[in-house]
Amino acid sequence: QLMMLICGLVSVGLAAYVLVHERVSPRRLIAGVALGALTPVLIGSVILSRYDLWPTALTIGALAALYFDKPRTGFVLLALGTAAKAYPIVILPLAVIYVWRTAGRRKAIGCVAIFAGVVLACFLPFVIVAPHGVWASIQDQSGRPLQIESIGASLWVFAHQVFGTPLHSYFTHGSDNLDSHPAAQFAPVMSVLQAAALLAVWFFYAAGRATRERLLVASTAAVCAFIVLDRVLSPQYLIWLAPLVMLVPGRRGYAATGLLALAMCLTQVWFPQHFPALKDFLPLESWAVIARNVTLLALLGTLAWPDVAIWRAIRSVISRFTSASRVAPVPHFDEA
Repeated sequence: QLMMLICGLVSVGLAAYVLVHERVSPRRLIAGVALGALTPVLIGSVILSRYDLWPTALTIGALAALYFDKPRTGFVLLALGTAAKAYPIVILPLAVIYVWRTAGRRKAIGCVAIFAGVVLACFLPFVIVAPHGVWASIQDQSGRPLQIESIGASLWVFAHQVFGTPLHSYFTHGSDNLDSHPAAQFAPVMSVLQAAALLAVWFFYAAGRATRERLLVASTAAVCAFIVLDRVLSPQYLIWLAPLVMLVPGRRGYAATGLLALAMCLTQVWFPQHFPALKDFLPLESWAVIARNVTLLALLGTLAWPDVAIWRAIRSVISRFTSASRVAPVPHFDEA
């Protein structure tokens, strides 16, 4: 807990330091710091029994290093965060685009090599000792069913509460999951939606300017997409988002702060004291999960919605394509 306290202070401190350098308004600075400082209260006791603040600190450190033009340090920290918890890898394409455009292709390729080298150094000893065990852990995570708190599972929980659809849960892969054939078939759909959302975030960032502010927003959106559309949506995942949402400027930042705070508060309705009631799909806990997940979808939309300049660029490309595809009518002459 002491180690996690240090990681939490580092995460909030780095995010606040970046906010100051973004020259945001005093209100936005206060709102951002308040979100980070109140996260233990908003999310509850889950923060005392998880190590998620460790990869969170590494991720915020990586973004701060990129923000202050230290790309090599940023990629080292990003690689360490990926080795610790995997999710920071969704920021990698954004970081590569940013460095490529601001520092050149050679620097970007070098940073990717650094990232790969650090990840390899972290995993190589385990691959040497137990390659089958490493591969089995990857397969175990990629083939998980729908956990009962996930957005995909909420569709069946909603049907159960409204229409009385039979619903059961079972424990496997370290979580409680839906036990039904349709839910099992829907799990790969969630993976497709997750991949599509990430591709959209990367595309929209690449379509616009490679500024530091847009990098922060796009990175937060990518992590949010990874969390919200995953097959598993454990309460501690929201810890990853708190310092990232702190970095989002402007009105988008205000909205994201409020939505994340609401999602954290709703989580405490069932976790941890009333989690057994959720496994039995009792109404209060079930509707709290549905409300939490709708809030997280709104948060994802707030973070991932492209700015006006990108919409103009897309409309311009579409208009050019449609105008170029038009073929002038060929005159028709009657045969003499």
